[in-house]
Amino acid sequence: MLTSRLHEPLVALLLGLWLPSFLCQTAPPEQDGKIQFRLAGYPRKHNEGRVEVFYKGEWGTICDDDFTLGNAEVLCRQLGFVSATAWSHSAKYGPGTGKIWLDNMICSGSETSIEKCHSRGWGNSDCTHDEDAGIVCKDERLPGFVDSNIIEMQVEDNRLEKVRLRPLSAGAAARLPISEGVVEVKHKDGWAQICGLGWTAKNSHVVCGMMGFPSERAGARTLHSSHGPYRIHTVSCTGNEVHLSACSMEFSKPNASYPCAGGGPATVSCVVGPQFAQGRSHKRRHKLGQLPGKVRLRGGARVGEGRVEVLKGSEWGTVCDDRWNLQSASVVCRELGFGSAKEALTGARMGQGMGPIYMNEVQCSGEERTLWDCPHKSITSEDCQHVEDASVKCNVPYMGYEKTIRLTGGRARVEGRVEVLVPVVNGTKSWGLICGDGWTVREAMVVCRQLGLTYANSGLRETWYWDSSNVTEMVMSGVKCVGDEMSLAHCRHDRAVTCHRAGAQFAAGVICSDTASDLILDALLVEQTAYIEDRPLHMLYCAAEENCLSKSAARANWPYGHRRLLRFSSQIHNIGRADFRPKLGRHSWVWHECHRHYHSMDIFTNYDLLDLNGTKVADGHKASFCLEDTDCQEGVSKRYECANFGEQGITVGCWDVYRHDIDCQWIDITDVKPGNYILQVIINPNSEVAESDFTNNLVRCKCKYDGNRVWLHKCHFGGSFSDEEEKKFEHYPGQHNNQIL
Repeated sequence: MLTSRLHEPLVALLLGLWLPSFLCQTAPPEQDGKIQFRLAGYPRKHNEGRVEVFYKGEWGTICDDDFTLGNAEVLCRQLGFVSATAWSHSAKYGPGTGKIWLDNMICSGSETSIEKCHSRGWGNSDCTHDEDAGIVCKDERLPGFVDSNIIEMQVEDNRLEKVRLRPLSAGAAARLPISEGVVEVKHKDGWAQICGLGWTAKNSHVVCGMMGFPSERAGARTLHSSHGPYRIHTVSCTGNEVHLSACSMEFSKPNASYPCAGGGPATVSCVVGPQFAQGRSHKRRHKLGQLPGKVRLRGGARVGEGRVEVLKGSEWGTVCDDRWNLQSASVVCRELGFGSAKEALTGARMGQGMGPIYMNEVQCSGEERTLWDCPHKSITSEDCQHVEDASVKCNVPYMGYEKTIRLTGGRARVEGRVEVLVPVVNGTKSWGLICGDGWTVREAMVVCRQLGLTYANSGLRETWYWDSSNVTEMVMSGVKCVGDEMSLAHCRHDRAVTCHRAGAQFAAGVICSDTASDLILDALLVEQTAYIEDRPLHMLYCAAEENCLSKSAARANWPYGHRRLLRFSSQIHNIGRADFRPKLGRHSWVWHECHRHYHSMDIFTNYDLLDLNGTKVADGHKASFCLEDTDCQEGVSKRYECANFGEQGITVGCWDVYRHDIDCQWIDITDVKPGNYILQVIINPNSEVAESDFTNNLVRCKCKYDGNRVWLHKCHFGGSFSDEEEKKFEHYPGQHNNQIL
């Protein structure tokens, strides 16, 4: 039993062929395993580049002779994109190397594989690499396509597919994360060691980065005995490599008598990032992808991934993806307490930011302590747009969180009733259910993350339709998560289980998803459009029906008199990776005769006016909204329209505008005295619809009201200012609900 635990693979990275100047987009191989595709070259995005084909164990290119958009269509689909938008000739993305596998290739565009297209045959070409073809694919993935984007590496003719740390003792194996151990590489059907002679701190730095740790610990323990075969006997790293395979090394000859004469296996000891340190207080836990400093990750589903944002002055901004590579991404990862980067993503793959773009053409060597230390260019709005925001996926330590939770009864692995493993008598553990009372999408987000299933689509309070397990006991209740925890164990819950609705049919469940929406309000537009209107009561009957007026309006002398309204425009953007759709289906929408449209959500936005102590002084606007695409970014088509009982939602890259002059687009401040206040707007306040990031759903403005006019200033969305600036702004604890105190 002990032996199996010691040899259990703790952390492994799948790797293959590596070209260090760029990341590769690789399609899954055909069933016969002989063909793969990737995009390469510079300058390029994740959805464009030089086409390279892996055939008969070798990467090569395609000649541009007779190349058409039909060819690009087939290739884009094989790379997992829905279609092609353009192609390029004459090695626009730079000349490739190796064979030119295909020439005079002609596809109609409907073929399922380039093997079904006409060509001169594999390897038969009269071209040079100055004629290498490139393609541009529409940045939209095929449904169900798994984006591998694996960093592939090769050293001479040998391939390192997996690397792990074998703990030095049984006690160490029982504690996660494993930060110290013997370096082992996958070899044939087993694991082999690396000779420790000449092993350096730089080598350890690389290995620790692969294992998810920011740095190596000085004075690592040395072993002078061997427990298995040696695969490698000399390693020399510069310390900036993202994987051991990129280092210079010599492989042991199969028949060598003394592969590590006078030495022992290479061992490393790594410094654990603060998020993963044993015994850390969960009350002082760090947010996912964020430590106190000048860099953070936003919008990612898993630990250690997200859009890169940097702090300049008191405001957060993004990084443009021009020249974005693994070395720069690794500086970000290590700065945040993770290991080296496994992917450096371009094209806003983790959603678009909304603030300023601070950095462009970042070129780190890998030795820098912070991203700001790296050579880079300051940019203007003409240089870059948020569709080019850079993001990363970092190596993180293996924590085993997925072993304490599971989903049962679902139609697919991404859904089901949530079961957790809890201690019982005599040190044993058993599976139990979570009470569905109060269960929301925020708790579901943590479950999906813990299971490695990316974003949450729904948090379900009833799961009677998933009754396929013999587990019936409720072992946890009152679970409340912020949404950025790494495990349900880090969330608050009741000490004693209390569940108002008994029975397994009321246990909590989740549905996970590869993508999620992300709504954000244009704070500047709120600031620019605010004004006061005294509106006659006879024009407010519809608004009264929708409860858009303060309670004192019911005592007014209708239809005489007026209400004083603080009005402003709202422009809600979807900057995520999935359309924002109402939770309720069409059959549950409510027709409002007065305003002549269907309400798809009971509460979409709260508008509140707070005093400087955080108490609400004016009734918030609990709006039932009709969701539609008012306008979209260039190249994005509208999909949702309220008219004629149309589908409702907000498309990715589009926004829904509620003008200041429409009903209920206000706060009734008739009873408010002149003074200084805080205007607070919260989108999707009950987290009814899943989003990748709820922190940016809040907008706050300083508000001055003199009895006749109103001024708004310092409007900003949640998370756009530094913590220090937020503290100056608030002067009070604040609230995120809609209750009058």
